Amino acid sequence: MRLHRNLVFATVDALSNIFNEGEYADKVIEKTLKRDKRWGSRDRSFIAETTYDIVRWKRLYTEIAEVKAPYSRENLFRLFAVWATLRGIEIPDWKQIEPTPTRRIKGRFDELSKIRKFRESVPDWMDEMGVEELGEETWEKEIHALNQQAPVVLRANTLKTTRENLQKELAKEAIESEFIEGYPDALQLKERANVFRTEAFKNGLFEMQDASSQLVAKFLQVEPGMRVVDTCAGAGGKSLHLAAQMENKGQLIATDIYANKLKELKRRARRAGAHNIEPRVIDNNKVIKKLFGSADRVLIDAPCSGLGVLSRNPDAKWKLQPEFINTIKMTQAEILTQYSKMVKPGGKMVYATCSVLPSENQQQVEKFLASEYGESFKLSEDKKILSSKTGYDGFYMALLEKE
Repeated sequence: MRLHRNLVFATVDALSNIFNEGEYADKVIEKTLKRDKRWGSRDRSFIAETTYDIVRWKRLYTEIAEVKAPYSRENLFRLFAVWATLRGIEIPDWKQIEPTPTRRIKGRFDELSKIRKFRESVPDWMDEMGVEELGEETWEKEIHALNQQAPVVLRANTLKTTRENLQKELAKEAIESEFIEGYPDALQLKERANVFRTEAFKNGLFEMQDASSQLVAKFLQVEPGMRVVDTCAGAGGKSLHLAAQMENKGQLIATDIYANKLKELKRRARRAGAHNIEPRVIDNNKVIKKLFGSADRVLIDAPCSGLGVLSRNPDAKWKLQPEFINTIKMTQAEILTQYSKMVKPGGKMVYATCSVLPSENQQQVEKFLASEYGESFKLSEDKKILSSKTGYDGFYMALLEKE
């Protein structure tokens, strides 16, 4: 592979924004890719995938390069040199990159790869917490799986098409995909591609949604004509899936504390042809209280650590702190207590997270059921989805029934 100066410099600039300015990797990459209209798909792929790679393996590479935060441009070029060396890429004779000690880099890599926290590039506290919650063997497999690049999975919008027809439409635009057994609306791309430029996307035939996430709507057992509340709807990935499952019949109330996210949901719903979604901003407690005892189905896709989606958000490893996880657990408990009141007798509720930690998942459900607020509920079923077993996001979902 021949390295191009403008692509390498763009990658280094992106890394500086992520590591030094604390910006989110996906936003930085999105902005970086707009810098030069002359860049083709290969150029954009190089920048995006190299940036994500270096972010993913930050701890390992900084240890090999012997650099510490804050990272100067010289430090960032050293990190890039480590990345390139470990991939067998010849480094050009540029003044920004010092003579690269190839043998030393490979030697340090072999040495550090014997220690999991370096091999899998995670902070000490996260490695310790993973072992404590999941056990050594499961955590070893799970963090390794979460360090792999996430596959691109689409969900066919059944309000407008079938996955068979979607597959044909994408093939017309030279995008090859395959079905995933056990995921009735899912298509997985055979090669990464910018699907957002396709006519199929513009026409609302699909949404990008991980296979594990696609299991949640079906798990809630919604039916056309029901009153359903998606309590932490965000930009509405699961709301849109629920609307499709409801065949646009009934009422789907999508609530969130962030108005900007619900604005994005409205835009996505128009494109998808989902007409039964009613966004409501939670700007005071009255919004929640008005829904008490009124819903056939309630989805609580709770805020969480996001440890199950590290493969698509590798920078979260460096942004997360143990204090945040302790705080988010309290938030989860409060949300379960409050939002469970929306379920009417005989109704059902799903509590879900994109975390693999039992303390955010089954333990939260157990505490809720043992409390006065959960005494009228019973656990019907739960699913613990590990990335190491499926190749998709780590997820948890519990179906609770109100007697």
